[in-house]
Amino acid sequence: MATPNYSYEKRQKELAKKRKKEDKLKRKAEGKPEDGDEDGTEGGADGQEGGGDGNVEGAAETAPKGT
Repeated sequence: MATPNYSYEKRQKELAKKRKKEDKLKRKAEGKPEDGDEDGTEGGADGQEGGGDGNVEGAAETAPKGT
């Protein structure tokens, strides 16, 4: 019976992790599509669906100044 080659398995796992990280950085560098056609999300949200694009932060910053 053959013994498992743990160093080979570890190397393959590291390579897969590295490849996944590079793909993620590549997608980040390309930027998010604004129209939503490429990633299959619904259109018409105008960027409010994801992170708010700073609208909430801007409102929180202006509130203390007005009072």
